[in-house]
Amino acid sequence: MHIQTLKSPNSCNKSSLQSPFVREILDFSPHHRKKPNPNPHFPPFSLSCKNCKTIAIAVSKNRPNSYKVSDPRLDDGRGVSKVADVATLGNLCVDVVLNVPSLPPASFEERKAYMERLAASRPDKKYWEAGGNCNLAIAAARLGLHCVALGHVGDEIYGRFLLDVLHEEGIGMVGMNEDTEAASSASYETLLCWVLVDPLQRHGFCSRADFCKEPAFSWMCKLSAKVHMAIKQSKILFCNGYVFDELSPGLIISALECAIDVGTAIFFDPGPRGKTLLHGTPEQQKAVKSFLRMSDVLLLTADEAESLTGIANPITAGEELITKGLRTKWVIIKMGSKGSILITTSRICCAPAFKVDVVDTVGCGDSFTAAVVFGFLHGVPHVNTLTLANAVGAATATGCGAGRNVANLDKVLELLRASNLNEDEQLWNKLLDQNPDTPEIVLLSKTVINGSRDRLARVSIQKVVSELLPKLETVRERRIVPS
Repeated sequence: MHIQTLKSPNSCNKSSLQSPFVREILDFSPHHRKKPNPNPHFPPFSLSCKNCKTIAIAVSKNRPNSYKVSDPRLDDGRGVSKVADVATLGNLCVDVVLNVPSLPPASFEERKAYMERLAASRPDKKYWEAGGNCNLAIAAARLGLHCVALGHVGDEIYGRFLLDVLHEEGIGMVGMNEDTEAASSASYETLLCWVLVDPLQRHGFCSRADFCKEPAFSWMCKLSAKVHMAIKQSKILFCNGYVFDELSPGLIISALECAIDVGTAIFFDPGPRGKTLLHGTPEQQKAVKSFLRMSDVLLLTADEAESLTGIANPITAGEELITKGLRTKWVIIKMGSKGSILITTSRICCAPAFKVDVVDTVGCGDSFTAAVVFGFLHGVPHVNTLTLANAVGAATATGCGAGRNVANLDKVLELLRASNLNEDEQLWNKLLDQNPDTPEIVLLSKTVINGSRDRLARVSIQKVVSELLPKLETVRERRIVPS
């Protein structure tokens, strides 16, 4: 069970499920959603709901010619085009979002009984939302990226719901399952995550994976040929720490090795599971250490970076991670309402966050990562990438819940144009003074002071926004479906 406390008193506009074990404490009306238009220029991979098993990739004839790349980093050398921008590994689930009088108890057995009572009756569909890596994929698709989800969904109502959401957002799906013998067992069903919100707006997350000694889909033994092909045809493979709740460490390492073999870049976000995995089974330790060494981009919060390195200063911790990495190009440290930091071997970039009224922080980190993917693939300058990522994360924070409620492009553009930064000169000066050996530091700022302080170069938010807006306006125009 993971508990998160929001810094804002604002409450989400969601109703609670009426049942004998969950009482409504706030009288909210149902939350109605408008289905987003799919992206006509980046059509989804072909989808098939029948059996929800391995699904082949179908490349649309309408895809722009520029989508086939000749960059050797994005081609395996044998003429296989990287037709997808990013593939997410596992961590596909349906979130069931409920307001509850109190979060589940701490003890293992009581929490398990609590969840079983929740699952005893099917919640109304209005409380369902796509969760897990769907958050990143949806946010990325809304930035014009072509995404494919690699994972497992069952052949039941929740699985069909998840596939429908992915399809509506223009996201492809490649099922990882080829084991027909598991079809009748509960372990084959789509993973549900109960997102519980108490009156203080604290979040509790629980699913059956929390109560299994083995990964939820431990019956999955190897990557299929079609999953291998999907990784080969993707420019980036994204993995986070929660995938260890679903897939075996050996299977996860297989995906990592496949990506390395075919020239697919690797993004890894260990999340709060990182520290426990580093002290987990030998197999878990090996897998996490492999990802920390072999990933092209690492994404962590400041607390997570400290837990992995023992270093409190986020810049120093990031430099430690990039030094130990064999392929690591970027280490990105997320600092919540303070902003974010991008660390390379030769430069540190810092960007304050945008000021927004926070409603819900669920999905903000996933949305942030989607924008980092955009910047990495489009060669966007580092400080511009951080600025965009901060804006996309902040846009998600102004809504309620994740899934289809993550940032939309109009809100991102609105925040960029307003350019209302949460600057904290004292914080940045302190961090930078503690890292005197860094060769170059770039800091996003509302105003650029004439001259520079030693290694510090300030970049104005106005300049960054003027460079980002044309790219995003082009994406916005492409996503408008002709009537």
